[in-house]
Amino acid sequence: MATMISSGIDVVAFLKSQHEQVKQLFSLVSSSSGEDKEKAFYSLRRLLAVHETAEEEIVPPAARRNVQGGELLVDALLGEENEAKKVLSELEGLGVDSPEFDTLFSRLQRSVLAHAQHEERDEFSSLAEALNQEQLQKMRAAAEFAEKTAPTRPHPGVESPAANMAAGPFAAMLDRARDALSGKSH
Repeated sequence: MATMISSGIDVVAFLKSQHEQVKQLFSLVSSSSGEDKEKAFYSLRRLLAVHETAEEEIVPPAARRNVQGGELLVDALLGEENEAKKVLSELEGLGVDSPEFDTLFSRLQRSVLAHAQHEERDEFSSLAEALNQEQLQKMRAAAEFAEKTAPTRPHPGVESPAANMAAGPFAAMLDRARDALSGKSH
């Protein structure tokens, strides 16, 4: 299963299409078991990691500069993302067969889907109103580029563009090496 979508006219359409893929993967994990569940969770974890990293590098700076109340909005959304990364990291340590996995996974699903709804309603729509089509298309290209070098695992506490730029390349290298050693690299 592919873990990145490389289509979409602008950054808003691009990120919304990934949100739809995240929803599908949540459903797949919830309805699977054994090896299928593990593969679906791996795909979900990888997509969430690269999506959030790219999004954090591109969207918050633009929202802070161009959206009224952008500072507060971005800070709230980044706080939600950090909480989700912590839970995702904990789930990764448990494994899909752990007795606690399904309960914690349901909590993650609720928080991630609520977060995506907040982003789409508050941040993405405001950016679409504040920026022109050319700017939004350039942001999509930047997000696609950022995903190519993003970490493939959650890294709680790394939510700012500066933190992603500083820790991201090293974390991505380690993550991709771990993925290759585990036989799960894509």
